Amino acid sequence: MSGLGRVVRSGIARRRVQTAVIGLATTMAVTSSVLGGSLLVASTAPFDDAFAEQRGAHLSAWFDATKTTAGQLVAPVAGVTASAGPFPTKSVTPSGGGRGDETPMTVVGRADPAGGPVDAVTVTEGEWADEPGEVVVSADGPYAHSPTGSGVGRRLSLADGSAVTVVGVARSVSRTADGWVPPSWITEPEGYQVLYRFASAATTEEVDAARAAVAAAMPEDALSGSQSWLVLKRAADRSIAVFVPFLIAFGVLGLVMSLLVVGNVVAGAVGAGTRRIGILKALGFTPAQVVWAYLGQALVPAAAGAAAGVVAGNLLAIPVLAETEDVYGAVTLTVAPWVDAAVVAGALALVSAVAWASALRAGRLRTVDAIAVGRTPRPGRGRWAAGLTARLALPRPVGLGLARPFARPARAAAMVAAVLFGATAVTFAVGLAASLNQIQIARDHDSADVTIGVEGAGGDRRPGPGPGPGPGPGARPADPVAVSAVVDAQAGTRAHYRTTRTNVTVSGVAGTTALVSFTGDATWDGYQLVSGRWFAQPGEAVAPTTFLTATGTRIGDTVTVNDGANPVTLRIVGDVFEMSHDGMVVLTDSATYASGSADVSHHIAVRPGTDVTAYLDGLNTALKPLDVTARAGGSTQISDTIVLIDSLTAALTLMLVAVAAMGVLNAVVLDTRERIRDLGVHKALGMTPRQTIAMVIASVVVIGVVGGAVGVPAGVALHRAVLPAMGESAGLGLPPSAFAVLDPLTLLLLGVGGLLIAIAGAAPPATWAAKTSTATALRTE
Repeated sequence: MSGLGRVVRSGIARRRVQTAVIGLATTMAVTSSVLGGSLLVASTAPFDDAFAEQRGAHLSAWFDATKTTAGQLVAPVAGVTASAGPFPTKSVTPSGGGRGDETPMTVVGRADPAGGPVDAVTVTEGEWADEPGEVVVSADGPYAHSPTGSGVGRRLSLADGSAVTVVGVARSVSRTADGWVPPSWITEPEGYQVLYRFASAATTEEVDAARAAVAAAMPEDALSGSQSWLVLKRAADRSIAVFVPFLIAFGVLGLVMSLLVVGNVVAGAVGAGTRRIGILKALGFTPAQVVWAYLGQALVPAAAGAAAGVVAGNLLAIPVLAETEDVYGAVTLTVAPWVDAAVVAGALALVSAVAWASALRAGRLRTVDAIAVGRTPRPGRGRWAAGLTARLALPRPVGLGLARPFARPARAAAMVAAVLFGATAVTFAVGLAASLNQIQIARDHDSADVTIGVEGAGGDRRPGPGPGPGPGPGARPADPVAVSAVVDAQAGTRAHYRTTRTNVTVSGVAGTTALVSFTGDATWDGYQLVSGRWFAQPGEAVAPTTFLTATGTRIGDTVTVNDGANPVTLRIVGDVFEMSHDGMVVLTDSATYASGSADVSHHIAVRPGTDVTAYLDGLNTALKPLDVTARAGGSTQISDTIVLIDSLTAALTLMLVAVAAMGVLNAVVLDTRERIRDLGVHKALGMTPRQTIAMVIASVVVIGVVGGAVGVPAGVALHRAVLPAMGESAGLGLPPSAFAVLDPLTLLLLGVGGLLIAIAGAAPPATWAAKTSTATALRTE
């Protein structure tokens, strides 16, 4: 082994604390970077690959057949590079018994799956529909499956007495239809569909401009609906994309902290080893070799930490990637190897740059000066602080400790920065966890004490359930008015409302939308508005951000929904936080839309002091003749995504706090070793072990207080920046309650957390100093 290698190895073995600090700091940075980078790549790759392969439509436009003709829709539009159509469209409501029964669907007349230059539909089962009476259904819709398995071969009856047979299942990356039929089957089209690709459609603004150009080129008010490819992309990426903003935040925190710690460790090693550097140069080491020696002492543990970080990042990514399904036929998602390689190379390059800058001072030291200069701070530095603390009514060891940071201001500033980042991470993590808890509460809106017809208390508490407790096959559903009368007559009922859920279609949007009609006041049941107001009169409705984005509408606009026979126009007056039906849901009053659907649920609040169990027994006795059963409400199931985010946040925060504490530990170890002879003098003059510990701990009190005081506001600012980004990634608008989660008392306690981080880092060297004997301390050079 060369002399340089032996110097590096001995330095690593001698400075075990510093080696561990560099390794852990690098592990933290690489773990969060691998996790964030891999998820960022995975969140875009499946959709982008499928969209390019299938020549997806940047804009799917739907036109009213009463206001335009197929011939008018071939008019040229500025910026269009390719188009397909017009295809005739029609909304139908099949019924065939089993899954998907009586769910409306939009069918498009299309002669072949190629679709011309736009939207090549992929047939995954069966064959394309060539004859009238045949239909190919979307693989993403309810008719793609039957109780026995594949949906191919199902015969679906229509409201006009005709029937169609499912001959194939297909997938469109642009979600252009729920089903495709031969054009000749649609004799009286309700509308036409035209699919466009544009020269520029990378942003929402560009797509909006292109939509405006399409509308301007066609007859006035002919454009009845449209769907942007960006909406579909966000929906496809949503399961992973929601993780990216907070992982990027942790990645930046971890990277900056690791570079700070590495720089401080190397600088501290150079400062503490000045005499050793002089000896190395006296033995013939060149300045470059000395720099390389200290650079190697940083790179070896950094490389080990990077390897551990890659493993940890890949392991943490597994459960997140498992949340994403094989949308559009994509293969199972894994962490891209090039992400691992890029992160490791980038981390080691940055560590090398920071360590080199700190080690450069070692190469510049003159041999004689390095041997002659001690490692104590310049005389006089910090005396004013020592004089000030001496006049305070404090025990002398505490006063000496409080004055110590001012003797090494650069080292103290580094410790403040470490504590600051730790306090920032803790504040951000606590705020994020509290916000996710509020989001869960808003999602559940579970203030009801008792429910009727809500599937499995604690299941998906949507407004108007899917299959749930109710009459068996062939049985007549209970009269909702009769059930409401029984509930209102029951002693102890404070408030009650019922919902009726109907699946409808919206022009321009593939798939179904859940229309929920409310009878009674539901505002007490925890529904939270993002903006606007609750509906107050017939014709008004509220809808979540996901629906508004998909339909290209905003508060004040109108939408027309259709259940196959009953079109209704609604004016959107509020943006409500609602995640059921993937956010494709509209809430309105029963006076606006009355449905005979059996999908009814009742939500009941009891009077204060009422025993819920006794109330349930009495209510179920009264409901027995109607063959329905009430259940206790309020039992919720926590979202898997929220649990996963909480777990990742906790793990990454613990790592950041550990790095922060070890950054303080490294600085205090260096300071304690530099002052070991001073400690020996103090011990010889009567300082007890407890007083020694108090003195060392007191040296980080000011650092902890300042770091916490600055770190908490920084954490709050980070929380307020990342949370909206997470909501936007998920396609959700968040209610105000998700942001107002950190009260003054909580912030004060979080500020104390900065002090605790500093004390935790100083405790081990304080214990070591207390255990060091007086004779050993006095003999130390």
